[in-house]
Amino acid sequence: MYLVSACLAGINCKYDGGNNLKEEIKKLVGEGKAILVCPEQLGGLPTPRLPSEIRGDKVFDIEGKEVTENFYRGAYETLKIAKMYGITQAIFKAKSPSCGCGKIYDGTFSGNLIEGDGITTRVLRKHGISVMTEHDFYKMIKNE
Repeated sequence: MYLVSACLAGINCKYDGGNNLKEEIKKLVGEGKAILVCPEQLGGLPTPRLPSEIRGDKVFDIEGKEVTENFYRGAYETLKIAKMYGITQAIFKAKSPSCGCGKIYDGTFSGNLIEGDGITTRVLRKHGISVMTEHDFYKMIKNE
């Protein structure tokens, strides 16, 4: 069983109100092999919402409002769901300030990437849950 970023299964929960549908991930959900989460919505942020990026240890939206508390609230709600279902693996949206894994935007809203993880990925990894991006998942299923 996987925990999956809801946007990857076609749920319109991205900051702009859209999604990042990946058919193979939607198929996992249909087969009962994945549970959907949107940490940003779980943290109380609306959809659509202003884009946010991590700057240091805090998260800010593009207008400069700090939304760190929302991101951590969503991360811990996501962790509760993972623990409730005994989930040890997550497939999350690359580069997201919540779900990013390995690379995230640098906090300047200029499209520059830096090494790092999103807030939810940090929390899940701290609690022993492995996290991969949708790109890592595709590499994994192609090598099976």
